[in-house]
Amino acid sequence: MAEGRKINGTLKAALEFGPILLFFVGYLKLKDQTFHILGTDYQGFLVMTALFIPMMLVTTGLLWALTGTLSKMQVATVVLVVVFGGLSVWLKDERFFKMKPTMIYLIFGGVLGFGLLRGQSYLRAVMDAALPLTYEGWMILTRRMCGFFFLLAAANEVIWRTMSTDAWVNFKTFGLPLAMFAFLLTQGGVLSRHSSEEKPEGDKNAK
Repeated sequence: MAEGRKINGTLKAALEFGPILLFFVGYLKLKDQTFHILGTDYQGFLVMTALFIPMMLVTTGLLWALTGTLSKMQVATVVLVVVFGGLSVWLKDERFFKMKPTMIYLIFGGVLGFGLLRGQSYLRAVMDAALPLTYEGWMILTRRMCGFFFLLAAANEVIWRTMSTDAWVNFKTFGLPLAMFAFLLTQGGVLSRHSSEEKPEGDKNAK
């Protein structure tokens, strides 16, 4: 998608991470409660899952309205939230919502992997404006990001299947963002060695 309008960084972060933090706070308050809604009993986790869906839709809609654009990752994320969150609430089975991060990271990793097989970096299409890298730099970063996404998918599966719901909520709220932040910090060497700032039109043959 085309590059959008710039907005305040704090506002952008609030819109992107606000629903996750609200889900965490709401879960802590409601996790031990049961709610009787339209003749059906729902545990606090499912109530917060049901609330999380419109929160994601609203904040994503606001991001689109303010910036004029959404990344493919943002669109895919909100679609999976609606699908898997909706299945959890409809079937009263929290496992679907817990699977959602796995599916997100498998899709992201799979898309990047498909691009690599074609000799292309789909990551560049998403982040080119933010990271001026040579072709080789983009390929290295894309390979690492692809493997990292698959690792996150595996970690989510292990945690939700073997640990408590409390542990999974903490992992989703804090563990996943911290893991992503730590991964990006470790890529400083690639960013410095393969910077193309002096070649803004750097192409596939830039080494």
